[in-house]
Amino acid sequence: MTQPLLMPKATAVWLVDNTALSFEQIAAFCTLHPLEVQGIADGDVAGGIMGVNPIQNGQLTREEIEKAEADPNYRLKLSEPKVRVAAAKRKGPRYTPISRRNERPNAIKWLVRNHPELKDAQIMRLVGTTKSTIESVRESTHWNAANLTAMDPVTLGLCSQIDLDLEVKRASKGGPGVDEAYEGTTLMTAEEAMARSGSRGHSEQEGEEFAEGDHRPHSPAQEEFDADSVFAKLKSLKSDTDN
Repeated sequence: MTQPLLMPKATAVWLVDNTALSFEQIAAFCTLHPLEVQGIADGDVAGGIMGVNPIQNGQLTREEIEKAEADPNYRLKLSEPKVRVAAAKRKGPRYTPISRRNERPNAIKWLVRNHPELKDAQIMRLVGTTKSTIESVRESTHWNAANLTAMDPVTLGLCSQIDLDLEVKRASKGGPGVDEAYEGTTLMTAEEAMARSGSRGHSEQEGEEFAEGDHRPHSPAQEEFDADSVFAKLKSLKSDTDN
């Protein structure tokens, strides 16, 4: 199984700047729309994203690029990786360095402007923010809205390019995790905790009562066996009395 392309948008930036490939060829290789690649070439898309050389990370060869440059109908083929590294699964909310937390509204503004397909839960995962902050930035009701500047969260160090590309791909395809609620942003109220605790205690009490009254009926074979044993004992007692 071929490993997916690392950092597709950053790779597209490098291919636009360093090769003579057509927009269609770059789009097909980076799983982007040709108009998006054209926007990268015009400077309207992927502003602030540094290009990543696919030759250095072993996902393309110079020969493959030259072959595609000579034939506009040729589609680039991803090189087989020499080493496969399993992606680390992160649990819980993303930690944001204190020095970068003031930049989160700028990153939110960039994400809302450049990737409107992203759900609030995805932006929360990427930037480590709250739903109310996202809404205030989107509706320009943020307390510092006049001074906010759209800035790429990857450049700010709030998330990696791999995480951003993954969330964009999920949003475009409606993949798993797009509509999942972001855990860790809200806490259970005291009333909800007491109500849950009360319902749990009631269920446990019912379970104990059921356990105490759970007397399984004897099977017919068991009743017959018990009757035979009783009569046998009576006969033995009677014979002892006669003697």
